[in-house]
Amino acid sequence: MHLRCFTVGAFQVNTYLVTDPATGASAIIDTGETDELVRRIQALSPPPDIQMILLTHAHLDHAGALVDLQRVWDVPTVMPRAEQPLFDTLPVQGRMFGMPHLDRPCGRIDRRVDDGDTVLLGDLTLRFLSTPGHTPGQGCWYDDEDIVVGDTLFAGSIGRTDFPLSDPALMVESLRRLTALPGHLRVHSGHGAVTTLEHELKTNPFLGYIRKERGIAGPPGLAWTRGL
Repeated sequence: MHLRCFTVGAFQVNTYLVTDPATGASAIIDTGETDELVRRIQALSPPPDIQMILLTHAHLDHAGALVDLQRVWDVPTVMPRAEQPLFDTLPVQGRMFGMPHLDRPCGRIDRRVDDGDTVLLGDLTLRFLSTPGHTPGQGCWYDDEDIVVGDTLFAGSIGRTDFPLSDPALMVESLRRLTALPGHLRVHSGHGAVTTLEHELKTNPFLGYIRKERGIAGPPGLAWTRGL
């Protein structure tokens, strides 16, 4: 797939325009929290053929502008099924994080996916990997070369697990599952730079427990939650 990254909003969240090279069919992954992404995509020439909106999770910087996108592109929106409880808090989520001006409407969800489900974008099949921990339903969208991971994994770090509805124990297992995918996959995170699974598995200080389990050389890592 072809990916174009748009870093938007107060949280500098990475949102993505994913395009099937064969057909030109495009999807938006994550939204930002304002209409900035709408304006930036509308400025593209030629205009992309937006056919769906995909969410990795429902924190306000990743799903808060869904209504803005749906006003312009009335296309199916797909979200992890287990993310519904967090998605439902969008109207008060700003207040939950001490920023009431960022409360947002929920928008419309047309399809809810579970681990192993797929969506078809033109001739491109995108697979869904459930990686809860940062949020109850956080997940990743991937093909054979690239994976969009939301806030599961960053270059040199991982998503926070001290937020409401986060679960460190789930994150421990999700990172095991994520790093079991082929190492060449290019990792496109919700914040920060592009990396690869192989590089993170060898160097990320939060993945030391996985290196130890698998006998992979590298730094010992951080004991970032109980039991590691």
